[in-house]
Amino acid sequence: MKINCVKKITNCKYLNLFSISYKDRADRDKRWIFASRSPRLNPLERDQTIADAVVVVPYYKNEEKLVLIKEFRVALGDYQYGFPAGLVDKGESVEDAGKRELFEETGLTVTRITKKSPAIFSSSGLTDESLYLLFVECEGIPSTLYNEASEDIEVLMVSRAAAKDLIRDERIKFDVKSWIILDFFASGWGA
Repeated sequence: MKINCVKKITNCKYLNLFSISYKDRADRDKRWIFASRSPRLNPLERDQTIADAVVVVPYYKNEEKLVLIKEFRVALGDYQYGFPAGLVDKGESVEDAGKRELFEETGLTVTRITKKSPAIFSSSGLTDESLYLLFVECEGIPSTLYNEASEDIEVLMVSRAAAKDLIRDERIKFDVKSWIILDFFASGWGA
């Protein structure tokens, strides 16, 4: 496989489309379109060890519950169950971005960071978007007072039994990472 050329198709603030031409293993010319959060003209030139976003997996230790959010997602035209998440601002650490996003979306505060993933890719057939998973313990009273006007969020405190019920409900739309983590949690994995 050989990349020949990358062209930026759109010029938006947070997400753009790129056209990439390449040679496949049989030396045939191919073209692919993908989305990227990179502001660069060629997003393949960026440091892919630094992620675009953070997904916070909050564990409310006092009640032994995971904190989920049910959020309206425009691309789905519906609500999706997931974890608090957002872009890492320029100059901001992953840990600070995670603390900020958790507070803004749920009103809860981080008491301890238990694990951080490296930069991982969410859907590489469609986008080069990468993220960090930040596992944390948290405390406080759930609130959506700090949500932006573009956010429609409900905060959910989920026990292992409730997690088991949620993942069995085929009518619920899940973020893939959230479904996998909920399945592990429901199966007895500790946060």
